[in-house]
Amino acid sequence: MDYIITALVSYLFGSIPFGYLFTKILLKKDIRNLGSGNIGATNVLRTGNKSLGYLTLVLDIAKAVMPVIYIKLNYPDLVYISALCTFLGHLFPIWLKFKGGKGVATLVGILISINIYYALIFGTVWILTFLTSKYSSLSSLFASISIPIYLLIVDQGNIIFFIIMFVLIFYTHRENVKRLINKEETKSKIY
Repeated sequence: MDYIITALVSYLFGSIPFGYLFTKILLKKDIRNLGSGNIGATNVLRTGNKSLGYLTLVLDIAKAVMPVIYIKLNYPDLVYISALCTFLGHLFPIWLKFKGGKGVATLVGILISINIYYALIFGTVWILTFLTSKYSSLSSLFASISIPIYLLIVDQGNIIFFIIMFVLIFYTHRENVKRLINKEETKSKIY
């Protein structure tokens, strides 16, 4: 029963579509019809409202931190189930016909909850890649693969889980990858 409750509650937390809600309520626009059509913070930034973009980023991180930290403290054996279901909730929210975000901010929340050092590694790789390339998508892909690589080198942690996370991030960025290969990807501004 603990498995089912953990999975369901974590999924529901993850499926809260903050980017969609903020743009719908405050801007009277449907984020799915703007920019990339994605509900995540990067696309909310494209609306021109930086405050809403950064608020979406913070809350997409927080919606992973809350259930995963709670489960980690109370049911540590279920922490990876909570993390995965939270992540899947963001990618496939029931409220939006299972069409959600790309999962980067939610992954950051998971990393913060499981091991803050993982989040620091992710953040460092993301920033360095972004500063050199200006591609948010490429930065997300490199940062996501950096965790399994790190775990492979130091031989600790649940490397299989983080490989699954990278595969899911790669899947959500598959169109970006095509554009990167074809040199058609749009560079981003985060400030």
